[in-house]
Amino acid sequence: MVVAAPSSGSGKTTVATGLMAAFTRAGLTVSPHKVGPDYIDPGYHALATGRPGRNLDAYLCGTERIAPLFLHGARGADLAVVEGVMGMFDGAAGRGELASTAQVAKLLRAPVVLVVDASSQSRSVAALVHGFAAWDPQVRLGGVILNKVASDRHEELLRDALDEAGVPVLGVLRREGRLHTPARHLGLVPVAERRTDAVEAVDTLAERVRRGCDLDALLALARGAGELSCEPWSPRGPMDAHEGPAPVIAVAGGPAFTFAYAEHAELLTGAGAEVVAFDPLRDEALPRGTAGLVVGGGFPEVYAPELSANAPLREAVVRLAASGAPVAAECAGLLYLARELDGAPMCGVLDATARMGERLTLGYREAVALSDNVLAAAGTRLRGHEFHRTVTEPGAGPEPAWGLTGPRRRVEGFVRGGVHASYLHVHWAAEPSIAARLVGAARAVRDGVAR
Repeated sequence: MVVAAPSSGSGKTTVATGLMAAFTRAGLTVSPHKVGPDYIDPGYHALATGRPGRNLDAYLCGTERIAPLFLHGARGADLAVVEGVMGMFDGAAGRGELASTAQVAKLLRAPVVLVVDASSQSRSVAALVHGFAAWDPQVRLGGVILNKVASDRHEELLRDALDEAGVPVLGVLRREGRLHTPARHLGLVPVAERRTDAVEAVDTLAERVRRGCDLDALLALARGAGELSCEPWSPRGPMDAHEGPAPVIAVAGGPAFTFAYAEHAELLTGAGAEVVAFDPLRDEALPRGTAGLVVGGGFPEVYAPELSANAPLREAVVRLAASGAPVAAECAGLLYLARELDGAPMCGVLDATARMGERLTLGYREAVALSDNVLAAAGTRLRGHEFHRTVTEPGAGPEPAWGLTGPRRRVEGFVRGGVHASYLHVHWAAEPSIAARLVGAARAVRDGVAR
């Protein structure tokens, strides 16, 4: 089932995470999914279910991959819960329904549960819900969960109105102040940064949803989802015969680098790599035998002093890059490779400085690779997403990573030897050759050194 809302701030994440946790605690295997490019909510989903939180983004991955990616992630699960994005019909700006919650629900043939913030309305809720139910007849609205309900009398008024509208009320959550999930400039604070508090928050959500929602009715609704006829997506590409052990690809993690799509590590493994995670805040050396490096997104600006203090690891990254090994740095990774971040010395692989900016840069982008590099051949076109409040000076190197098309044409990022560093977040499932190229480059450098 898909959990949607009329707008952001209605309580989608609260309800979706609570449902995932409540059903998991009831003994079901729950597969968690998130519409759109968000990295933070899937972390809470993973905590609630014990399975990787996965994204379903029709803009980044293409509509044709949504159902296959869903089936891949949901393999072996009893129930799948998909949290929507923004308002139910909001998607990529100027692209109609593309990448909206409604579009994903239709692609999955899944019923929708609408979460409504009822805090400032009573009978009007029926008109709101009726409008959402009638707007697109192909979207099946299965019921409503009312959030922030003030009292028994308020609940009675809301239920009477929705009964007139013929829409089932599947849950009522009271306005409670006990739960607090801290946020900052890019949204909620990730799970990895507040593990103990996050566990407590998810437990509270599970209990609140168990008490306030009709789990049996919700499960019955989900069982009415349509069948999908496609095959599950697979991260395993054609495997060429290679001698010797798999090249080690080190992937940065820990509290400073929490933004990663689960499919990336799966694609690297499918391309023949041994993927080893490490934490740049604590590990003073790269994993043994590292032949390639991936540093994804996150919040290095929050941990700049600690990252800077880990000089042995910074020096190891410099040596790896100087060897010609492939280094893929995305957003936070770009900042880590710069000379400094807010005055704190970083790796210095790139001739650039980074600092916090005044405004958020956010949105989908269309990009073309401007030269052959370790991730893409020149001319490769793909879609990405920017999500940052930092800026680098300069914004692009002598050999930029991408040319961004559309209303704001510009070049962006850095290519230098085996290094590819950019603000652009890309979902590799849309272009599996990215992982294959990176692993191939790592194998070539390793074998070259061995010879």
